[in-house]
Amino acid sequence: MQLGSTSTSHNSVFSNPFLPGSQRRLAPGALTFDGRRISPKARPPGVVSKGDGDSPSWTAPESWAVEKEGGDSSIAAYSSSDESVHGKSGGRKRKRRPPGSKGLYKVRIYRANNSYHVVSCDLNVTVAQLTPQLNKKLLLDPGVEPHKLHLKERGRERVLAPTERPADIVRRRLEQAGYDVADGLDLLGADDIQFLLKFVYKSNALGPPEEDMEFDSFDLVDLTSRSLRTVPVTLYAHADAIVSLNLSRNPMLEIPLDFIQACSTLRELRLSHMALKKVPQSVRNCQTLQWLDLSCNRIADLDDAGLENIPQLRHLKLQNNRMEKLPYYFPHLRELRDLNISNNKFKHLPAVVCEIRSLVDLDVSFNMIQELPDELGQLTQLDHLIIVGNQVSRIPERCAKLRNLRVLDCRRNNITDISVVCTLPKIEQLLADHNSMHALDVSFGPALKQLDASHNDITQLTLVPGPLGLPYALTTLNLSHAKLSTLDDLALAQLTALEVLHIDHNSIRSLPESLGGLSRLKHLSCSNNHLYALPSSIGRLQWLETLEAHNNDLSELPMSLWNCSSLQVINVTSNVISTWSLPPGSIDLEVAMTHAWSSSVTLLNDRKGSSCSTIGSTLPALASSLERLYVGENSLTADSLHPLALLRELRVLNLSFNNIQQLPSSFFRNLTQLRELYLSGNDISAIPTENLQHMTNLEVLFLNGNKLQTLPREISKLTKLSVMDVGSNVLKYNINNWEFDWNWNFNTNLRYLNLSGNKRLEIKPDMNHRQSRGQQQLSDFSSLTQLRILGLMDVTIGMQTNIPDESEDRRVRTSMADVNGMAYGIADTLGMTEHLTMIDLVQPNFRGRTDEAIFAMFGRASHIASNNRLTKFLHDNFLRVFAEELAKLGPNEGVPDAMRRSFLKLNKLLHDYLYSTSGRKMSHVSASAMNQTIHDKIGASGIVLYLVHRTLYIANAGNALAVISRQGIAHLVSRKHDPFDRLETARIRAAEGWVSPKGFVNDEIDVSRSFGFYYLLPVVNPRPDVFQYDISPLDEFVIVGNRGLWDYVSYQTAVDIARKERDPMIAAQKLRDFALSYGAEGTTMIMVIKVSDLFPKGLPRDPQLLAEPAIPEEIIRSLAKRKPRDIINRDISRLDDEVSPPTGHLALVFTDIRNSTHLWEVNPGMQSAMVLHNNLLRRLLRFCGGYEVKTEGDAFMCSFPTTLAALWWCMSVQTQLLTLSWPLEILECEDGKEIRDPEGNLIARGLSLRMGIHCGSPVCEPDPVTGRMDYFGPMVNRAARVNAVAAGGQIMCSADVIKEINARILDTGPETEHSYLQPSNAIEAIRAMGVKIFPVGEVKLKGLEVPENLSVLYPAALAGRQNLEAFETAPTASGSRVQFSVEQMRELGLLCVRLETLAMSKVFRPTPSRKGSIASSLTQPKGEESLDSPLTIRDDPSLYLPVMDEKSSDAHLTTVLHSLSLRIDNALTKLALIYMTDIERQRGGPDLALRDQILELCRPIML
Repeated sequence: MQLGSTSTSHNSVFSNPFLPGSQRRLAPGALTFDGRRISPKARPPGVVSKGDGDSPSWTAPESWAVEKEGGDSSIAAYSSSDESVHGKSGGRKRKRRPPGSKGLYKVRIYRANNSYHVVSCDLNVTVAQLTPQLNKKLLLDPGVEPHKLHLKERGRERVLAPTERPADIVRRRLEQAGYDVADGLDLLGADDIQFLLKFVYKSNALGPPEEDMEFDSFDLVDLTSRSLRTVPVTLYAHADAIVSLNLSRNPMLEIPLDFIQACSTLRELRLSHMALKKVPQSVRNCQTLQWLDLSCNRIADLDDAGLENIPQLRHLKLQNNRMEKLPYYFPHLRELRDLNISNNKFKHLPAVVCEIRSLVDLDVSFNMIQELPDELGQLTQLDHLIIVGNQVSRIPERCAKLRNLRVLDCRRNNITDISVVCTLPKIEQLLADHNSMHALDVSFGPALKQLDASHNDITQLTLVPGPLGLPYALTTLNLSHAKLSTLDDLALAQLTALEVLHIDHNSIRSLPESLGGLSRLKHLSCSNNHLYALPSSIGRLQWLETLEAHNNDLSELPMSLWNCSSLQVINVTSNVISTWSLPPGSIDLEVAMTHAWSSSVTLLNDRKGSSCSTIGSTLPALASSLERLYVGENSLTADSLHPLALLRELRVLNLSFNNIQQLPSSFFRNLTQLRELYLSGNDISAIPTENLQHMTNLEVLFLNGNKLQTLPREISKLTKLSVMDVGSNVLKYNINNWEFDWNWNFNTNLRYLNLSGNKRLEIKPDMNHRQSRGQQQLSDFSSLTQLRILGLMDVTIGMQTNIPDESEDRRVRTSMADVNGMAYGIADTLGMTEHLTMIDLVQPNFRGRTDEAIFAMFGRASHIASNNRLTKFLHDNFLRVFAEELAKLGPNEGVPDAMRRSFLKLNKLLHDYLYSTSGRKMSHVSASAMNQTIHDKIGASGIVLYLVHRTLYIANAGNALAVISRQGIAHLVSRKHDPFDRLETARIRAAEGWVSPKGFVNDEIDVSRSFGFYYLLPVVNPRPDVFQYDISPLDEFVIVGNRGLWDYVSYQTAVDIARKERDPMIAAQKLRDFALSYGAEGTTMIMVIKVSDLFPKGLPRDPQLLAEPAIPEEIIRSLAKRKPRDIINRDISRLDDEVSPPTGHLALVFTDIRNSTHLWEVNPGMQSAMVLHNNLLRRLLRFCGGYEVKTEGDAFMCSFPTTLAALWWCMSVQTQLLTLSWPLEILECEDGKEIRDPEGNLIARGLSLRMGIHCGSPVCEPDPVTGRMDYFGPMVNRAARVNAVAAGGQIMCSADVIKEINARILDTGPETEHSYLQPSNAIEAIRAMGVKIFPVGEVKLKGLEVPENLSVLYPAALAGRQNLEAFETAPTASGSRVQFSVEQMRELGLLCVRLETLAMSKVFRPTPSRKGSIASSLTQPKGEESLDSPLTIRDDPSLYLPVMDEKSSDAHLTTVLHSLSLRIDNALTKLALIYMTDIERQRGGPDLALRDQILELCRPIML
């Protein structure tokens, strides 16, 4: 029903909280309680107290809780609801209705006994208007004390103000929790939504009874979440003893003034999470207060808070409010040391903050601040400054005055330069990752110990020399995820105190030898670069403990590495290492080979001094220190394993995915300390049994992906073995033959056992004879009581085999690795937890339909905040809930609506299940107590893939993601819900949550969307992002993984790894093993689904469908004599093998970068850009079936067996060049800036590449040096000339190429004699991209007599390039980020002239410019020239400078800049020498130390 604006008034009700005072427990020593000590409430103006308690004008103390007639008008002003209506109902200004708010909303309102009544009302109906109806429906006894409407949400309970609107509260909370208008917001309020909020109509008594409150002491009082409306009476008698009072999460809107005045020693007051709009008025009267916490409220301003009346206030927490300004009186807070105003709505840093000179800690994170004021430099006492998550682009120069600043956290801004703060005298920690820095030209201060500049587009690191005699104190430097191509030798050599160095995810090819000078270095991480070797000086790092160098191009490990005496961890996974040589002169290699894997190794101290080995010599230093060695995915063979015999202290050894076919027979002899052994993905056919039983410490054994047919019985003696993976082998043996072969029942500590993928393995009971172990059947798993994960996919299981049932603590996989005709595989790890934290779900033929399937996974990678009961519930109930929601879809609704509603409904059902007392029996404690303490802070991410025919719907909430491979290119089809994401941050703030500097929601959890975590709802909710993807024949497979994969393996790397394996089960296992090698901990789960199986005629991996003409015999013999060139690039080696060099009729492509010579000269980002360019071209050559003939500079010459394969490659290159992460210097120069067509489509970005295609039959001959096939003849010359005609961004094609395009792509011309050879996958890919051809006509090619009919071709999306002007000559722009100006050059020239004059012991003063008549000279002050001394030179500076005007080109200004720089360098060098001479003259002789210092300063100048 629609409720009107009926208003009611109540008589004044007097309730004295001191009536039970005689029964109160007093503190020790307290004899009586004097109620007269409570001060009366401040009286309104005009009311005069007569001092008589019986007087009608006497006002009771606030603590007496006297309700005023007509209600308390202050409630509205201090209301904690956004939906409060101010003023009288007849004259109030109504808010605009939100979309979809028409009609009545249903609201469920409970009685105190948990019965309820559903009310239908408009969004604008207030509590006051609703109360009469509630009295009729819910108030059974009219004689009871007055009732009020209470709201329970977010762990707190409060009384709603008369002006609040319950229906609007329901609507807003549902929207914040992820519901849409289409979900029926007007009806959802009638359901049980206690997981979100609950309305209760009950008496005004809130909080626990007074007698239930017990206090051990009264100095530190914590009353958090007690549903208190006022301060407990018990505290009044001990108010003067209270030092700290925490009233957070209570519905208290005011604190009684008399109580505050009685708290004479109160130092700390916490009032967070109370939904306050105003600061309680009584707070200003606490004269002793030093710490005030008002965080997580709804305070919009502090104008009338009166905080200036608190003289000793030192700490003020105001984060997560709604403030846009600070009051004028803040500078009067003379004692304020700590101010936190993060997660508010500040667009500018309030000016008053810069006037609080006493500030020590300042946090303004996660606001909308774009600029820091210069006045910030006035805060000279500042120690900590945190500005995370703003939009600041510049640090003011005056910040150089922050002489006491120790910590600056400016992460996730747009800052381009940090040099201002790097040299501060006391700065120790500088965090500047995720900014916009492109170069690091800095000098570090004497105290700076930690610098994090990761996730910036840094292309160069230059250290300016610091103060004389002060070495750099830097101990931690992070430059990872940048665009460094080199590491400056001199810069690195200066960081002598460095202990931790991170340079991961760059494009570095080599490390300088000066690395060995970092004698204190403990942790070196250089993973994901292009390192081809480690410096030999690394052996001098005697303190080095961890070396992370995985995913590089290392071909060997330096021999000097054996000298690192403290090295404990070496991770060189994913390189091309084939050998690790032993140090010469210390180990007799011949003896080591003869007595391989023996218990002792003979060592030689001096080969020349003795012909026999010396007994008792020590092993290399590394042999006694190394504990973890990761060398997976390399090129090791059995012959490469001998040095491992020296590593007796190894705990973890990872040799997965090498070329090991057989392990040495004594492989395990010296590895008795091993706890984890990974041998996956080799071609091992047998496990050596010698000494295997002595590995009693082994806990983890991975043997998956090999060629094992049997497993030795000795494995049963490994009593500590808890993880065993032998999946995807060719196991075929009698499992009951336990005397000779392994049976799992003997390893009773197994928690993880995977046998999946062994399609020939049969598990069935032996019916012929009894087992020697009694009645137990060895075919079952009854002995494995601790088993958590059992994989039996594709394993033949007998009918009578006893397979354990699934439960909350156990996952059993017995299905076939085929879903609706698609092959799929899954791999996981259990991690360190004792329980399941991740669980998968696969359902073929969903809803009984053969074209529908479900793939899903739920849980958390970490055991923290995870629960197996929660995860199991999601697994067991999703299919039912999703099927129901699909059935309910309306005519204008789709699958995304059903997926969203399923996630949200499942979260509601999960809440009811977890918090119900009948959900699970508790043996020792009550279910309600356990639920409250445990279930509040647990949750799970979730991802669901719903396949309908050839359409894939992906819904995810959290950090479980899906990536699809389309022709080898990774495409993310889900969204990571990261609190640092700006969109997620905005949503969190709108739901009254906040993000801490470490990236946690409410400083509690590291994910912004998730199932569970009900104490954070609606801030953290499970609303999914839903993607729809139409699968085409170009799509290959989908990878689904949790953060255990994606935090360590990039999307493209994962696709490259999986693409090389045809079996998705092996691909999933390989991805899991790689994640472990890269550092993944906790639970990792990966699923690979081969969607290409949806198409009956799946595309072969080889782009050539038909055989090409045979290579002539003489060429085959010539190539066979030469050793094939080894691949030294790890990323390329993961891809398909390179095609054989084409011969006969083929296509040639030449490429060249526009203006590359100029860019190399002036643009520092060119080196990093070239790495990106080369890697992209080589990757796509593998995908499209091309052959790299040779490179010259930045130009490529490539051959293809077919014309359309060449065209496919060219179009793919041009398209994907736009998506590369180019260095900032490239994107901001004229040659690399973004260009869009009139429709707004991106058509140019980064390096511009010209390409030319021509086909024919060249002369083929291998290169005598490289052994690569090379091509000669007129056809090659014509192809090169075709490319020369092309402009940047164009694909120039000859007439023969266009004929093939017309025949097979456009179907507008007749077929050629080679049309039948064109690969179908190239045809499909070209048609999918679209082709735009622009005829050029006949062109006379340089050096060729016959002209060629040429055409320019573009991918359809880039056709707008045709309208761009040709830009081939040397550009006027410098190619640098810094654009030149004549005025800047003149200022630099004036500085140069002044320095040169100073070097001559004179002072230069420029004459004033005179633009008027000669008479204007009369305005010059008299006597000015007469004041000049003989040492002063007054002249026009332009006479000493090169000619410059506004018409000067950047090329000319560049020359002027070089000239001025050289002159300045010379002047500074002379000044330094003059200074040195003067000092030595004063000291009476040469000072060698001073000369060294001066020369050290001048060295960069002289270089």
